[in-house]
Amino acid sequence: MSNKFYHTQENRFEELNEPIICKKNNAWLGEAFYFWEEESDADFWGNTHKKKTGKYEIYSSEISIDNILDTVFDRKQYLWWIKQVEKAAKTFMKKTNSKPTLKEINDYFVDKNIWTKIDGILFQDISQNPVHFMVKEFQYKKRIQLALYNKEKIINFALHSTGECV
Repeated sequence: MSNKFYHTQENRFEELNEPIICKKNNAWLGEAFYFWEEESDADFWGNTHKKKTGKYEIYSSEISIDNILDTVFDRKQYLWWIKQVEKAAKTFMKKTNSKPTLKEINDYFVDKNIWTKIDGILFQDISQNPVHFMVKEFQYKKRIQLALYNKEKIINFALHSTGECV
């Protein structure tokens, strides 16, 4: 089964043939190709976080989700994911007497081969996008991202739209 997702990048003045992998130390789920489930979130991210060139691009793609850890809609997978994160954090805190950074926790998962049997993780984060707050102080709509580790799951990656940062 595949779903449509959106990948946001600053305008590089040349259309991309494939998504760009995120290698930042503060990437939520480590080195991965990051996609948004909703086009509005991809657009918001481009407008607020891809300002280097003043323009951004949104690419769409079908992605096979057959071997994706679903922490958003599958309760069993979500509880397993929480257990892994908390286990890693407790191990780190026991050794260092401090909380791990995102990089440290993701390095732990790589070292222990925790995610090697999955192609990616579907997760929900906290949004700043006003479209998620149409009811005052109530984020009723999920902001869902996909951290994809296996780019072989990407089908039909193509430029979807462009935008200018405001």
